[in-house]
Amino acid sequence: MRRNHDPADTELAKDFTVRDYEKACKCHPPDRNAIAEAIRRRFTERYVAPAQAKSRHGFTMMAVSCLMIEALESFRQGWENSSNRSKSAFCFFFDTSKPFVAFLGHAQLFYTHIRCGILHQAETTGGWRIRRDRSPLFDTAELTINADRFLDALVEVLSGFCDGLKTADWDGPEWVRVRKKLNAIVRECLRQPLQ
Repeated sequence: MRRNHDPADTELAKDFTVRDYEKACKCHPPDRNAIAEAIRRRFTERYVAPAQAKSRHGFTMMAVSCLMIEALESFRQGWENSSNRSKSAFCFFFDTSKPFVAFLGHAQLFYTHIRCGILHQAETTGGWRIRRDRSPLFDTAELTINADRFLDALVEVLSGFCDGLKTADWDGPEWVRVRKKLNAIVRECLRQPLQ
């Protein structure tokens, strides 16, 4: 256990520390590209890369994808945490993410039978199934989700979000929400452990 660790050296993403974030915010103008790319790396290394590992299973891919949706929506909404907002996160996500247009009208059922089923029951419920074959992203008649296509669409949403941040106004609503979420993450990184 490292006792002399400076919390400002905590990585928010590979090669991007709390200190780097604070420095990027203080630049004139703020370094939006560096922060947006750090967000992309954070999500890619924590969610996407493990779900794309050589040995993977559709169930695990969907579990990780659900984690990513909730975390990504917290950034997009500016939520410091998603406590008591999980269902809303999935509804907002599916209602506003073009690659997931097939899920319009199914967000609450997805939340119940995929997200909550996997998290709480360690299985999908309500007849919903996860596949990894040539099936479409979402088959509404069969209630099947193609985990590979789902993850690809999720990467597309992440890329659009991060690319949009690079050109968005620093004082505009997108960055205000992202900074609110990142500042909450930084506060947790700087918090002293409870004894």
